[in-house]
Amino acid sequence: MEENRQNKMGTMPIFRLIVTMSIPAVLSMMVQALYNIVDSYFVAQISENALTSVSLVFPVQTLLIAVAVGTGVGLNSLIARRLGENRREEADQAATHGLLLGLANGLLFFVIGLFCSGPFLRAFTSDPEIVSMGSAYMSTVCMFSFGACVEINIEKILQATGNMVFPMIFQLIGAVGNMLLDPVFIFGLFGVPAMGVRGAAIATVIAQILSMVVALLVLLFREHEVKVDFHFFRVNWRTVQNIYAVGLPAIVMQSTGSVMVVGMNAILIGFTGTAVAVFGVYFKLQSFVFMPVFGLNQGLMPVMGYNYGARKISRLLSAVKIGCAIAAVIMGIGMAGFWLIPDKLLLIFNASGRMLQIGVPALRTISLCFLPAAFGIVFSTTFQAVGDGVKSLIISLLRQLVILLPCAYLLSKIGLDAVWFAFPAAESVSLAASIFLYCSVRRTTIQTGA
Repeated sequence: MEENRQNKMGTMPIFRLIVTMSIPAVLSMMVQALYNIVDSYFVAQISENALTSVSLVFPVQTLLIAVAVGTGVGLNSLIARRLGENRREEADQAATHGLLLGLANGLLFFVIGLFCSGPFLRAFTSDPEIVSMGSAYMSTVCMFSFGACVEINIEKILQATGNMVFPMIFQLIGAVGNMLLDPVFIFGLFGVPAMGVRGAAIATVIAQILSMVVALLVLLFREHEVKVDFHFFRVNWRTVQNIYAVGLPAIVMQSTGSVMVVGMNAILIGFTGTAVAVFGVYFKLQSFVFMPVFGLNQGLMPVMGYNYGARKISRLLSAVKIGCAIAAVIMGIGMAGFWLIPDKLLLIFNASGRMLQIGVPALRTISLCFLPAAFGIVFSTTFQAVGDGVKSLIISLLRQLVILLPCAYLLSKIGLDAVWFAFPAAESVSLAASIFLYCSVRRTTIQTGA
């Protein structure tokens, strides 16, 4: 079985390998995107204030996922490279550390949820209803985040070995469970009291914990290419350092999304709370476009990392080219949808006339960034796969902070419709930087193995 996995990662034709590795992740990501929309759909039925409160908390959720996924990316990259180098014991050691790091991340957000929920919401609005609903949602999601933090690390451990099916199952359990539980806890069904926005958060954490339990059972009681073993375990800080050499830049990279949303919300709420709701809805809708690309990347990263570790450079470079082509097709289809039916997309969320007036031009303008983003995302994955996470961080900082927020602020002086042009402007600049850095990495790290 071990040899078959090696042959699959190192010898199967690249296009077929990427497709077979990515399809399970893409399917699970699509279900996750559907969950994002269904979750917001139910919240929108409560009121526009409820949707606004959840939109204001969204950057905190983004930060939570950034820490969890960033740690997982570091695990994935390290385990895949060690397997490619045939350093099995070090791969096992990294996997064991991954479970403990997931628990540590959950503890961090428990503290944030306990002490920071109210102050965070009051920093944006004095509306007592929005503050109350948002605080209830944020505290619940953060204080019980250990389920998501541990489960995501298990996903990445298994993906690094070439196993994409079980991670898909874990994500499906979480997403489908959340969708089924949302109406039960939000509106009160089957004897459960109606809990409104807090109910949406409770549904989320229950589904995450259920997914974590299944993931732990699979990891610990089935045979895999890596083994988790706590007998005579000691924390190896060198292993932690190696995980976060890629993981920390990935965390910071994804956290810039959280900072970006906070900054954009601060700019938009100066116009109207409806603009914040529109921006929150955009993020739910764009997940249907970006999630398949992220699923593609989940298939790409272990392929790239393994072949880089095995010094099969031609296969690595082929994976980059094929990944860019597939990502561009996905993003092109998404942009077409945002241009052709933006009003219908917004009406999913019970959009008012004012929300449509703001949202239709917003969706069309922001979607211009999709195509350049396709290439930038694949290049960032390449940097992470070869252990150079800092370059991914540089690209993310350009996309979401260095260019985007100052540009959005300056354009806000013209008017609300102008703000949305900051997105395609930032993606275009970051694409140019991505190409430059990729050429540098290809000439040095990839070709020389440095």
